[in-house]
Amino acid sequence: MGSTNFDPAWPPMSGWSNASVSSTISVQGLSRQFGTLTAVDDVSFEVERGAIFGLLGPNGSGKSTIIRMLCGVLPPSAGDASVLGHNVRTDSEAIKRRIGYMSQKFSLYNDLSVRENLNFYGRIYGLDGDQLARRREEVLELTSLGDRIDQLAGTLSGGWKQRLALACALIHEPEVIFLDEPTAGIDPVARRQLWDLLFELSARGVTLFVTTHYMDEAERCNYVGYIYLAKLLALGKPDELKQLPTVNRPGTSRYELRIASPAEKLAPLRANEQVHDATLFGETIHLLVSDETPVAKILESAGITASEEAIREVGPSLEDVFVTLTKAAERDQVAPAVPSIDQPETDRPSSKHAEVRRSPWRTFDGLFAILIKEFFHIRRQRSTLFFMLVMPVMQTIIFGVALDTQVEHIPTVVLDLDGRRASRELTEAFVNTRQFRIVERVYDRDVFQGFMTSGRARVGVVIPPNYSERLLQGEQVQVQVLIDGSDSQVATTALNAANLLGMNLSVAIARPKADTSGSAPSRDPVGRAALPIEVRPRLLYNPDLESAYFFVPGLVGIILQLVTLFLTSFAIVGERELGTLEQLFVTPVGRSGLLLGKLVPYALVGFVETLVVLAVMVYAFGVPIQGSLVLLLVLSTLFLVTALGLGLLVSTLAKTQVEAMQFAFMIMLPSVLLSGFAFPRAEMPSPIYEATYLLPATYFIEILRGIVLRGADLFDLLPWVVGLTICCCVILMLSITRFRKQLS
Repeated sequence: MGSTNFDPAWPPMSGWSNASVSSTISVQGLSRQFGTLTAVDDVSFEVERGAIFGLLGPNGSGKSTIIRMLCGVLPPSAGDASVLGHNVRTDSEAIKRRIGYMSQKFSLYNDLSVRENLNFYGRIYGLDGDQLARRREEVLELTSLGDRIDQLAGTLSGGWKQRLALACALIHEPEVIFLDEPTAGIDPVARRQLWDLLFELSARGVTLFVTTHYMDEAERCNYVGYIYLAKLLALGKPDELKQLPTVNRPGTSRYELRIASPAEKLAPLRANEQVHDATLFGETIHLLVSDETPVAKILESAGITASEEAIREVGPSLEDVFVTLTKAAERDQVAPAVPSIDQPETDRPSSKHAEVRRSPWRTFDGLFAILIKEFFHIRRQRSTLFFMLVMPVMQTIIFGVALDTQVEHIPTVVLDLDGRRASRELTEAFVNTRQFRIVERVYDRDVFQGFMTSGRARVGVVIPPNYSERLLQGEQVQVQVLIDGSDSQVATTALNAANLLGMNLSVAIARPKADTSGSAPSRDPVGRAALPIEVRPRLLYNPDLESAYFFVPGLVGIILQLVTLFLTSFAIVGERELGTLEQLFVTPVGRSGLLLGKLVPYALVGFVETLVVLAVMVYAFGVPIQGSLVLLLVLSTLFLVTALGLGLLVSTLAKTQVEAMQFAFMIMLPSVLLSGFAFPRAEMPSPIYEATYLLPATYFIEILRGIVLRGADLFDLLPWVVGLTICCCVILMLSITRFRKQLS
C-alpha cells in the first residue's frame, strides 16, 4: 500500500509502499475536481494481483469517482494511475478490454432477457459462436442464473439483478473487476451469496476492487482503504488497521458495555472527560476510556450500575477504526458552533411539544414552503430557464417580424424574345407592381424551363418575338405568364397581379388612341375590337390550386425530422439517465461503433417511415410524384442522416429527457415556421431569410416540392442538395466531436 496523509506513524507494509511488479492497480497522487468541488484529493495506493481490495467511505466521499477514473471513463484532474500496466490517461481503451465493471446502480437493459443481456455484452467484447455460448454457460453456472435465462432483467429481484450484472461483467474473463457498492439495496442472504461468488473469483486469481460502506464486508477484504471527504485516511489489512496508534491511544482501553436502554446513557458517558469515545453498537456501547480511572468509577459517575458480566474489554472493530479516524479528520477542520452541553436550560429547545395553532384554511397549509421549493427548482434548472426566457423571444420575433402573409417580390424569370423598348417597358411594369421580382432575363427556352422546374423562379413571363410590331400595328398581342401552382398562396397572388397588370397596361395604351381617333385601340385576329395586351396566365404543377399539393410534400420533411430527432435524442439521453450508457463507456466498444450502432436502427426505421409517408401522400391525398422516385429516396436518406445527427447533437447537450424535449422543440419551431413549409421564405426580412439557410428542413422541403410537384432532376436541385450536404457534414462533425466516451 502507498502512504497516507493522515497518520505518518503507520508501520510500513511490505509490497504496498511502492509500485511493484505484482501490482495490478497503481495509483499515485490521484485527484479529481468538478469545478470548485474536490471529489478526490491526492489519493495513492497499490493493489496486488488476485487481492480483494475494499474501498470504504460514506456516500459522496469519492469512491465511485476513483473507480470511474481507473476504468478510463473520467479523466483525472491531477496525479496518475495505471491498471494492468496501462495508463488511465493515455491507454484507457486497452484497460477496458481487460476489466469488468459492475456499477452502483443496476445498469443493464430491463427490457432484455438474461440471455439477451449476456449475449449483448459478450458480443461487445468480441465473443461469438461457440466461444460466446461456452462463456455464457460458465457464468450462468457460476451465478446460478440458469433457471432464469429467459426472464426479463427488469422482473428480477434485487439480488438476482446483481448476479446478472456480475455475470455480464465476467462474460469476457476479465483480470480485474470493479464493483461499485455491489450489495447496496439487497437482502442479507443475497449479500452473503454474492460475496461467496467474489471469494471464488479471487481464488481463481481475479483482482477485485470493491467499494462499500458496510463494515462486515470490509472485514472480508484482503486490504482496506478508508476515504473521507475526498482524502484517503487509512490503508492496510483489516487487522493492521485495528492496531493503529490513532485508534489505540496509549493509556486507554476499549470496553463493551451491555445495559438496558443504552441510548439514554450515551450522552452522560460522552460528557465524562475520562471517556475518549462512546459509540452505540446495537444493544451495547463501545467505550474508549482512560486507564487513569477505573472503568467502574467512570460508569458510576454517569449514573450507570453494571455487573462484571455486563462489561468486558474488547479490541477495536473496523467500525471503531473508521469512526475514530473520521472524528480525528473532522477535528482538523473548522467545526461550526454548536450548543454546549452546559448551555442554560432556557436556551435549549424545549422537550415539550409546542402547541400548534391550526388555521381554518388548512387547504393552504405548506403553500409558502412549496412556493420557495419551486423557485429553487426553477433557479437551478438552467435549461428550463433558457427555455422559458428565450423561447418567448424567439416566438415573438418569428411571428411578429419574420412571418408576413402579404406576398410580394415573387421570383420571376423573363423570356424576352422581342428585346426592344416595348418589351423592356413591359418587364419594368411587372417590377413596378412590387408583386414580382425579376431574378433573370433569359433568351433560351431551355434555360427558362430550368428556372421554373428548379424553383428558382415562381413566375415565368414569355414575351413573344413580334410583341413591339403588333402593338404598333394595333393588333392584340398575347403575353404568356406561367405560374408555379405548388404554393397556392403565392400562385393566387401572382395570378391576380398578372391579370390586373394586363388590364392596366391595356387601358394605358387604349385611352390615348380612343381620345384622338375614336376607333378601337387594337383588334384581335378576326378583326374584333380587343385590349392591346392579353395576359394569358397558366398554372403549372397544381392547376387546381389544391392546398394539399403545397402542404403535404413539406409535411413529409417535417414529420421525418420530428420523429428521428425525438427518437434519437430520447434514446441516448434515456440510456444516460438509466446508467446503461456509462456501463457501455467502460466496455471496449469504439465511439464509431457506439454511434453507428445507436443511429443505424433509427435510420432504417426512418427510411421505412419515409416510404409509408410517401405512400400516404400519393394514395390518401392524391399528390403524384412527378420526378424520379429513386432520387427522392436517396435525398431523403441524406436528410434522415442529418436529422439523426441533430438528435445526437441534442443528446450531447441534454442531461435528461425533459431537457432533450426542450432542445428538440427549440429546433422544431424554426424548422416549421421558417423553412418555407407554411409561409413563403421570400417575404421574410433579409437577416431572417439568410438564417433560414441554416435549417436542414429548408433544403429538404425545396427538394421534396421540386421532385414531387415539378419533376425536377438532380441538376435542377443541385443548390439545395449541396446545401443539405453541407448541413449534414457540419451537424455530424459537431455531434461526433461533442460525443465522448467519457463522463464530464
